[in-house]
Amino acid sequence: MELANTKDFQWKTLAPLPSRRVYSTLVEAGGQVFAIGGCDDNGIPMDCFEVYSPEADQWTSLPPMPTARAGVAVATLGKRIMVIGGVGVNQMPLKIVEMYNIDEGKWKKRNSLREAAMGISVTAKGKEGSILAVSFQGREGCLRGDYRVYAAGGMGSDLRPHNYLQHYDMLKDIWVSLAAMPTPRYAATSFLRGTKIYVLGGRQSKYAINAFEVFDTETRSWTKFPNIPNKRAFSSFVPTEDKLFSLGGLRQGRLYRQPKFMRTVDMFDMEQGGWMKMERSFYLKKRRADFVAGYLKGRVVVAGGLGNQPTVLESAEAFHPEKNKWESLPPMPTPRCACSSIVVQNCLLAVGGVSQGLSSAMEALCLSDS
Repeated sequence: MELANTKDFQWKTLAPLPSRRVYSTLVEAGGQVFAIGGCDDNGIPMDCFEVYSPEADQWTSLPPMPTARAGVAVATLGKRIMVIGGVGVNQMPLKIVEMYNIDEGKWKKRNSLREAAMGISVTAKGKEGSILAVSFQGREGCLRGDYRVYAAGGMGSDLRPHNYLQHYDMLKDIWVSLAAMPTPRYAATSFLRGTKIYVLGGRQSKYAINAFEVFDTETRSWTKFPNIPNKRAFSSFVPTEDKLFSLGGLRQGRLYRQPKFMRTVDMFDMEQGGWMKMERSFYLKKRRADFVAGYLKGRVVVAGGLGNQPTVLESAEAFHPEKNKWESLPPMPTPRCACSSIVVQNCLLAVGGVSQGLSSAMEALCLSDS
């Protein structure tokens, strides 16, 4: 793969979100980006549902979700968008599952989860093993009606982390329990590679955990992988072709330690199955947590977030895999943390989030066509 030059990265300011919010979930289907739910200025979950068309650079409002909610898990299944769990207007986890048919423009209730949960990690798999949805982000895939949705973990109404793994049977509209995840958790990052679902990090109560576990969809069993070397909250995980990056975050204050923003980068080698020893040259230039991150043409990129300064960060950087170091990119036009993000067509979209208050900004870090 030809490596992108830092000079080829630029920010584009796009049409803002129709309603400013935080904790909305973004998915892509058919080249369009859907923004689902989120919280308003008062922290109340919303029922808004909109679609962004990159060609026209415009947002269109769609029929609102039947249930207002934030922090939902989403799977895209061809022309359908499945919305699972999340937090409702009473600030409690939900068990409700709803599905939107893009062609019909209609919502339908599906069979509920066995227990209410927020912060569920969802992956979806087509018959050919194509990736249809990754954690809270989706990609279009080939579908012939035979696909599987897997929902792992979550936090229940009693605020305890779950270890459930459930499989949704589309044809029968039922949830089937599979082997429990070794480590209960919510807000984990999960992604699919071939027949395996990789589940990383997440939280138990307010604390980050460094568990890394893999579920084989063929043998239906879990394998524990080596723990993420550095435990931190509000970090980002980015998979590349053969590596997995664990980036930045906040070391939480327990006992006598102060909370601390991190520059740490850990790298897992998928071929060798282990975390690599990292030199300090690999570390981020800027300490940051709660930032956006993605993978664009051979480069892992990060932008914004919170750091040691009193205001949100505007800086962005890209990792050069041959030089093993981070290089500065142009700064974010609207510095923010807690953005929703998704990678579409060689652009990392940063949507909403928090600057001084909630933001409706939508900006994209893009590789120029050259």
